[in-house]
Amino acid sequence: MNEERYHQLRDIIQIYLPEDVSVTDISKESHFTNELNINSAHLVDIVLDVEDAFDIMLENEDMERMQTVGDALDIIETKLAKK
Repeated sequence: MNEERYHQLRDIIQIYLPEDVSVTDISKESHFTNELNINSAHLVDIVLDVEDAFDIMLENEDMERMQTVGDALDIIETKLAKK
C-alpha cells in the first residue's frame, strides 16, 4: 500500500473529523462512521475530495464498499491502476 497516498487520504479525512476525534486516531483499519464519527454528509465531501485529489471517479458501489480508511485506499489504488 502506498504510504504517500495514505498520508494524502489522511489529510483529506482530517478536515472532516469532529472535535472529539484526533488525526492520530486515523489508521488504515479505522471505520469512517463507527470509529472516526464522520457523518454521511462529510463522507460525501471526502469522496468528492478524493476524486479531485487523485483524479478518479468513484461509482456508487465504490462508495458503498468504502467503510474503512483501508477500503478507501484499496479503491483508490484500483482506480489508479486502471488509468
